[in-house]
Amino acid sequence: MSTRVLLCDDHALIRRGIRDTLNDAGDLQVVGEVADYGGLREWLRNGGQADVLVLDVNLPGRSGLDVLQSLKDTGEALRTLVVSMYPEEQYAIRCLRAGAFGYVNKGGDPSDLVGAVRMVAQGRKYVTPEIAQMLVESLTAPEPDQAHDRLSDRELQTLTMIASGKRLSDIANELMLSPKTVSVYRARVLEKLELRNNAELTVYAIRHGLVPS
Repeated sequence: MSTRVLLCDDHALIRRGIRDTLNDAGDLQVVGEVADYGGLREWLRNGGQADVLVLDVNLPGRSGLDVLQSLKDTGEALRTLVVSMYPEEQYAIRCLRAGAFGYVNKGGDPSDLVGAVRMVAQGRKYVTPEIAQMLVESLTAPEPDQAHDRLSDRELQTLTMIASGKRLSDIANELMLSPKTVSVYRARVLEKLELRNNAELTVYAIRHGLVPS
């Protein structure tokens, strides 16, 4: 029996690539595709059933981290594999702590994604050697050792989007927030990281591997 997979990603081309990769595996079948949290909730309310949710961490409106928390709060028995374009150092541990069964970088080998979905479908956690090392280090260093570790999930998301060259208005539209709210998040990031402007913020993000250099 094929493992049923639901995709949640706001980029149609990305969904198509993931869908083709998983369907070609033979034992995996993509049974649904949604672009955001609203679509996911509607799909589930309409009786949609899947064994694994492949979830993008960067979604419009509610982020993947928000979705993980919501699924946990509502008791949804849906095993989630998070996929992201961002480095593992940025979101992997946060996602696992929020309830994800695994984390895969979109830039990785397609076979890694297939293997990860198979493992998550069995109820097992999927972690790369790099993530495993980070988990071990987090046990021995419970207090944040990097300034950005003290950022909230939304603040971290705002940081990476600004560092990627997006304007506050673009970020507001993408996250479905008001420009004023995004400005508040930006101000908090600058304060917590002791930075003065977007240029310094971008340099910080690149130096710490939060965005591609």
